[in-house]
Amino acid sequence: MSSWNSPVQDTVLPTTNPYGNYTVVDTVPESMLHMVHSHWYQFPPMNPLWYGLLGFWMTVMGTLSVAGNFVVIWVFMNTKSLRTPANLLVVNLAISDFFMMVTMTPPLLVNAYWGTWVLGAFFCEIYAFFGSFFGCVSIWSMVFITADRYNVIVKGVSAEPLTSGGAMLRIAGTWAFTLAWCLPPFFGWNRYVPEGNMLACGTDYLTETELSRSYLYVYSVWHGPPTSSSTGEACSTSPLSLFSPSGAPSSKANAVYNPIVYAISHPKYRAALEKKLPCLACATEGRDGGSDAGSTTTAETSEKTESA
Repeated sequence: MSSWNSPVQDTVLPTTNPYGNYTVVDTVPESMLHMVHSHWYQFPPMNPLWYGLLGFWMTVMGTLSVAGNFVVIWVFMNTKSLRTPANLLVVNLAISDFFMMVTMTPPLLVNAYWGTWVLGAFFCEIYAFFGSFFGCVSIWSMVFITADRYNVIVKGVSAEPLTSGGAMLRIAGTWAFTLAWCLPPFFGWNRYVPEGNMLACGTDYLTETELSRSYLYVYSVWHGPPTSSSTGEACSTSPLSLFSPSGAPSSKANAVYNPIVYAISHPKYRAALEKKLPCLACATEGRDGGSDAGSTTTAETSEKTESA
């Protein structure tokens, strides 16, 4: 109980707080204080228990996401029958989710161990950039996947088929367009800064200058409100979740269930998975085939449309 009631985490890091009160900013390295908004000095330190819980949860989420998305990429790219234009979008989503968790999880675990951001100002900016970049690529990939499936399901064989060239154009456009909007904070249009829990970094939404605000306004039109890159879904989470220890874990779950929603639900993917990795195959034999029949019909309709 003494750990729970203690206002300061048991750490060797010296305090750098100029105000004298106990805050979440106390152990932030002095070289990074210029990046921390004064707003965060009003919040007390997080209880050490939250850092442990966050580290455990992110270890689980990171492992499942990296492994799941890697398997999706490997199975799709090594199974000729699955290399369709629509599935290129699914692979693109898996790639962005994979790299998002590879770049987000290890730094977050290091900082959770120390109870603050310890990796320096430059890496804070790099971390925030990766979170925003890969998060937005994932969101736009899901938008194109949804649009394609809507087109196939609603219009059926009369739908205009998605070609390989069309899929690659969407993929290239997603990466290029997202890159264009994630680079400006490096050059003074807004900036990347530590988040409220001081464990991760993201887009600055507290500075009230017109230049900084204008970036948020323009960004929001194309991507949705940019908030915490520590969530890995920088375009879709609420700023209210930034200081909450539960904000990052709940949002990173997107990268875990995306392979389930977009890949494992595909009957031909499950068949290929059973051949290549029998230990991971979904056992569907002997079950009521109603849902599988529906999925198969949708998949076959999509493939007929693509080959039309």
